[in-house]
Amino acid sequence: MFGKGSRLYSIFAMKCPRCHEGDVFKTKNPYNQMSAIHETCSHCGLRYEKEMGFFYGAMYVSYMLNIALFVTSIVAYFLLLDQYISGTLLMSIYIAITVILVPVYYRLSRTIWLNFFNSYAPEKRGVK
Repeated sequence: MFGKGSRLYSIFAMKCPRCHEGDVFKTKNPYNQMSAIHETCSHCGLRYEKEMGFFYGAMYVSYMLNIALFVTSIVAYFLLLDQYISGTLLMSIYIAITVILVPVYYRLSRTIWLNFFNSYAPEKRGVK
């Protein structure tokens, strides 16, 4: 399910969506150079940014990830935490978590966006 060849592997390992070998970002740590992305895959040569502004669409993916976190937080609050913490404390915790996760969301949204437009093609591995 999460092995090479699946989109989830490419997304969570932040690997090239075409060959699953090359790294999309220059560093593994999202809190160290959050936006340092390679121009092309080091293994298959896939150009990551197809055109100027290609990654603007990743903002919508990031928005959806944030909405998913918000809905999960609200549901957990009303089902499990309503009697233990106040709504104000919940919102403060949610805002803090959202700010902390900005670099992670940034990278995840870009790799998800790349996977929308590129499929796994092992026959193109090593072709630059």
